[in-house]
Amino acid sequence: MFVSVRYQVTGATAADISASIESGIRDAALAPGDPLPPVRTLAADLAVSPATVSRAYAELRRRGLVVTAGRHGTRVRPRPPVAARRAALRPPPAPGLRDLSRGEPDQRLLPPLRRHLAALADTVGDPVGYPDLGVLPEMTEVAGARLTADGVPAPGLTLTGGALDGIERLLGAHLRHGDAVAVEDPGWTGLLDLLAALGLRPIGMPIDDDGPIVAGVAAALAAGARALIVTSRAQNPTGAAVSADRASALRTLLAGRADLLLIEDDHAAELARVPLHPLAGATTHWAFLRSVSKPFGPDLRLAVLAGDETTVARVAGRSRVGTGWVSTVLQRLVLSLWKDPEVTALVDRAAESYERRRHALIAALADRGLPAHGRTGINVWVPVDDETSALTALRDAGWAVAPGALYRIAGPPGLRITVSDLNEEELPALADAVARAARPTPSPSFTA
Repeated sequence: MFVSVRYQVTGATAADISASIESGIRDAALAPGDPLPPVRTLAADLAVSPATVSRAYAELRRRGLVVTAGRHGTRVRPRPPVAARRAALRPPPAPGLRDLSRGEPDQRLLPPLRRHLAALADTVGDPVGYPDLGVLPEMTEVAGARLTADGVPAPGLTLTGGALDGIERLLGAHLRHGDAVAVEDPGWTGLLDLLAALGLRPIGMPIDDDGPIVAGVAAALAAGARALIVTSRAQNPTGAAVSADRASALRTLLAGRADLLLIEDDHAAELARVPLHPLAGATTHWAFLRSVSKPFGPDLRLAVLAGDETTVARVAGRSRVGTGWVSTVLQRLVLSLWKDPEVTALVDRAAESYERRRHALIAALADRGLPAHGRTGINVWVPVDDETSALTALRDAGWAVAPGALYRIAGPPGLRITVSDLNEEELPALADAVARAARPTPSPSFTA
């Protein structure tokens, strides 16, 4: 059954037709995987030429909304990049549910900005013009020193408007539409949305607590991946962190690759309680991103990007003809936060709090015979046999968690539970509910 039976595509021009289909995707009238009519069928229905429909479909493919696969025809992309992001597909918690699905830091543990903003107002000085804007020399010095202390080389350094902005700029500088990108599976929904928007093809790499599995990375490279994206620590949704042994094995696998862009995302940064084991420099073209949003607040849209000189130059050059620079006011605010020992202590307390709650939940689930994962970060990943039944059982028990389907490409099912604002007195009840939901009591069978 083609989409025209359930959703009426309209339009007399290629632009109108593509807009009509996009509207159907955005409003969920067209679901991921739904087929679109063959070109000639839709052309006849709309009384336009097949060339007009072909141009509409080509525009939708270019923007990552649909995919065409030979005799299987044209279908809505599994993760179409329209206004409703993949993360927005998380079922909204019903009133009265305890919501542990959001994946956000505890706002009570974020550093207050008022004092730093007030001090900045007194010291920022007179307005400056365009020639004086860019990465502040002090930011380059301090950020470079912080990276070097963690073993990350910084032959080149620039800033982007957060980690995802940096990844988008890196991919745009090195890859072309249709190229394959190796990503963690399960992995970050924002990244999966971005790849779809850029018209890039994700290849899932299985992961364990120590990061991407070497054999999975090798398989992705053999399948033609042009870029590899690895989360250094606090991987979302599983909490994995690249261990020393895994980093050594991956560096050996990647050594000298000139045809691969390596991107590392250390979004947890100061919140991570395990050592960093970077892959930086293993390939000819590489970049290491560290954002400030998780430890200091989601509204601070700044990430430090270190990399080889060519890669950094490409990103910085592209920025100059686009947004231009990351606000120097924001740079000065971040510098002030980095230098404040009280802020450092508060971030450290937040990291300890997340660590304590995460380990307590994992231990409580283990006591109930249920394995769970979460070496670092603010999330715990719980493998289950059936996500739908587990989510329903938890909802009935008063809990809302995130379905693993939002994060998976081909990996096994699971649930993501965010511990950032979980109260310790809630742990026993939550662990009981999760254990029951993951292993539901089978219905009585009929007997003769």
